[in-house]
Amino acid sequence: MGTILIILVIASALVAFVTAIFALRAGLKLRRTRAALRSHLYSEIAQLSYRTAELEKNLAALHARAEALPIRIFELQQNLATLQVLTNTLGNSLHQAQRVFSFTSLKSSLVRALAKVFEVRVGKSDEANQDLAG
Repeated sequence: MGTILIILVIASALVAFVTAIFALRAGLKLRRTRAALRSHLYSEIAQLSYRTAELEKNLAALHARAEALPIRIFELQQNLATLQVLTNTLGNSLHQAQRVFSFTSLKSSLVRALAKVFEVRVGKSDEANQDLAG
């Protein structure tokens, strides 16, 4: 019976030893995994920190541009009003130029027509004067 107990104790010790080896391997694997995870998390945190700083910088730039935007809108409205005045003035000038040119063309066409009429009359009166004189 003493040998059975010794065999049981040795078998139990062997099972405990194998279990300890598995536990040690699992612990080492856990430690490597935790180190890799920590390294990955640190790099992600550093990258997020860089992105956050970049976002804050861009946000500050956008805020500055947004503050300048009402000034630019006011300037654009002034420029638009000036452009409207200039456009109206140009339209009026073009309309006046069209009237002048249409009046000039009307006048020149009337002059031509009157000249033809007077040439015909002058020609007929010259012929009549020559017939009377002749």
